[in-house]
Amino acid sequence: MTRLEKYYHDKISPALQKEFGYKSPMQIPNLEKVSLNIGLGEASQNNKLMEDAVTELTAIAGQKAVVTRAKKSIASFKLREGMPIGARVTLRKDFMWDFLDKLMNFALPRVRDFRGVPDRGFDGRGNFTLGIKEHTIFPELNVDRVEHVKGMNITIVTTAGTDKEGKVLLDLLGMPFKK
Repeated sequence: MTRLEKYYHDKISPALQKEFGYKSPMQIPNLEKVSLNIGLGEASQNNKLMEDAVTELTAIAGQKAVVTRAKKSIASFKLREGMPIGARVTLRKDFMWDFLDKLMNFALPRVRDFRGVPDRGFDGRGNFTLGIKEHTIFPELNVDRVEHVKGMNITIVTTAGTDKEGKVLLDLLGMPFKK
């Protein structure tokens, strides 16, 4: 059991049950998965860019990244069906807890002029999506070897029914939301 998961079970779960008045422990919001996604439109022309993105995303996540391909052809973007356009990885269980611990305690404080994460990223069902402009904030990457700085989307999927429950869960886990 990871450090953050143990903290969730020992401290956060009882606090959530008390705050929202859940009768069953199965009602308490929990984390399901974390999805990381890098979109690279220009990778359809440059294959090395895609290989670098997959390698870097694999290093960040600790799990092999998968290349995403175009579902449709779009002539104005010079895009054909089946061309590589991004990379993604889905983390569950221990990989998810380790990644979230690393994200909240090491990576986000390394963002330049960091004042907190905006809480506008909730989807109405308790899931949170965070956009990062520079993937070089993660300590696994050697900044000298990174040729192109890429953006990244991080989606945290919870079992919470509402945004309020999801925000309280992430807040108690240590997500640094703006005040």
